[in-house]
Amino acid sequence: MSRVFVDTSAIVALFNPADRFHQKATAAFDGLRAEEAPLLTTSFVLVETHALLGRRFGLDAVASFRDSFTPILEVAWVGRDLYEPGLDLLLERRQRRLSLVDAVSFVCMRRERTDHAFAFDRHFRDEGFHLVE
Repeated sequence: MSRVFVDTSAIVALFNPADRFHQKATAAFDGLRAEEAPLLTTSFVLVETHALLGRRFGLDAVASFRDSFTPILEVAWVGRDLYEPGLDLLLERRQRRLSLVDAVSFVCMRRERTDHAFAFDRHFRDEGFHLVE
């Protein structure tokens, strides 16, 4: 499989056995690892993930994520070149529930020619990307 973008929604589902998508996330992740699919994310997704894991599960979960999961990710570090087009996309879409993190993710995915996302966020599908399930 070609490179797959990893979203916060999938990471949180993996780390939380009580999440309604946990089983799907585990199966999808196992498949991605078996195929040795390259995994891409942004630094904004990392920040969002650290905040959610820390708030919901504590700093041990943040440390576990950093130690066990972050090393397998290729990270696109968000600078002005991703931030500004992401903000433009967010403002253009005018969708109240669409986040800047997602809009920046979409810009990154298009720039990197990545059309598959490991995500449980409908915005990725709405934007025309294929979800890995």
